[in-house]
Parts: sequence; C-alpha cells; structure tokens
Amino acid sequence: MDFSNFRWINKPNQFEITDKITITTDPETDYWQKTYYGFSNDNAHAFVTETEGDFSFTIKTEFDSKRTYDQCGIIMYQDSNNWIKASIEHEDGVHSRLGSVVTNLGYSDWATTDISSDIKEMYYRLSRRGQDFYIENSYDGKCFKQMRMLHMHQMIHKAAIGIYACSPLKSSFKCTFSEMLLETCKWRAYETPNQL
Repeated sequence: MDFSNFRWINKPNQFEITDKITITTDPETDYWQKTYYGFSNDNAHAFVTETEGDFSFTIKTEFDSKRTYDQCGIIMYQDSNNWIKASIEHEDGVHSRLGSVVTNLGYSDWATTDISSDIKEMYYRLSRRGQDFYIENSYDGKCFKQMRMLHMHQMIHKAAIGIYACSPLKSSFKCTFSEMLLETCKWRAYETPNQL
C-alpha cells in the first residue's frame, strides 16, 4: 500500500515505515471517552488516510504485548468524540480480550470476548455502508468472522481509516502492521427476505 496519503495522529517516538509499519508504543497512551471510568484519553498513536464512500479496509497485526491493556489494531478516527477501534487487549499471561470500542458523541462502549494470550497476530477488516460499519476478524486473512455491526451518529463524509497502537499503563511494546488493503465494500448489501 502507498502510505504517502497517510498522516499521524499522536506520532510515536519510535516507528519504521517500509512495506510494513512498525510501532513501539509510548507509555500512558490510549483512546477512551468517559463511560464508566469517567476519564477521557485521546493520545494513542494512529496512522490514517481519508476515503469517501463505501469501502472495506483490511490489515494484519503482529504484536508482542506484555502489560494489561496493551493493544494494536484497526481504527476509524473522525475526532476525539467519534471513532471506532478493534484489537486484542492484553489482560495477563493467560487471557486477553478480542474486542472493539465504538465512541459516539463523546461516549465509548467496549464489547469483548476472551481469547488466549498466546495469540500474537490477527487480521481485521472494517467495512462501511453509509453511516453503518461492520467489523470482522480473521486468524488467516481468508476466513473473516463478524465482531460487530454499528452506526455512527455524527455525519461522516470522508472516513479517516488506518491503524493504531497504545499502552495505557506505564509500559511499551512493539507491533507490526502489514497486508493493508483498501478495496470496494466486501460487506454484502442487505436484501429484505421474501415473506412467505
């Protein structure tokens, strides 16, 4: 993928861009808004490009997370109050959480499922149809499974999509992003079932 049209949001101190992107996260970085915890964090590293219309965007992540909440994955970031992210958040040496956060109008949610901390790579695909988005994950880059479907309340004209990584605690880890692909929407258009 050509990265010339990408831009940094919260540029990390250590990174490398070749045919892949490698990031070493800065400590105490995260994206989260208000819900339950009460705090707002808007300083995670993100590398994004803008695109109009419907699309599917796919990435592969490889990571060596070690501390609680270390994470890296796919993102759609409009502003501090409106964004989507999907990743594996490290919990401990046994369990981590495969999940997503959707932030609408300044409030975040968090939807997860437990996953083994032995898993150190994952594919994600984010698709758009109008104001609706669809997140999938895959272990092999071929068979994708639904994580969630969602609606963004703020009107989105150009979507800023890309990759992100962060370490909310006083920690740091290294992650690599590859096999990035922006293409026509792979999320099938809905067809009303025939009524019998």
